[in-house]
Amino acid sequence: MLIALICTDKPDHLDTRKANRDAHVAYLKASDCVKQAGPFLDESGDMYGSLIVLDVADMDAAHAWAAADPYAQAGLFSEVRLEQWNKVIG
Repeated sequence: MLIALICTDKPDHLDTRKANRDAHVAYLKASDCVKQAGPFLDESGDMYGSLIVLDVADMDAAHAWAAADPYAQAGLFSEVRLEQWNKVIG
């Protein structure tokens, strides 16, 4: 099952993102279920959120993966959405 994990950072939390980025990227790379990942960028090119496509058994697995993300553990996000996704192109 493909799940789009869509996260929006809390306002003024770029320092939190930067401080936890290495741990977050290591978590992404260590996870077999991550198919695509990257940050959202604002007009200045600063990161303000994340999009991660997970390939997991079910929504419970997606929730567990998202909760263990170092960014989530650091309290970075103001909003987290998990949406079942259907790949059509790519």
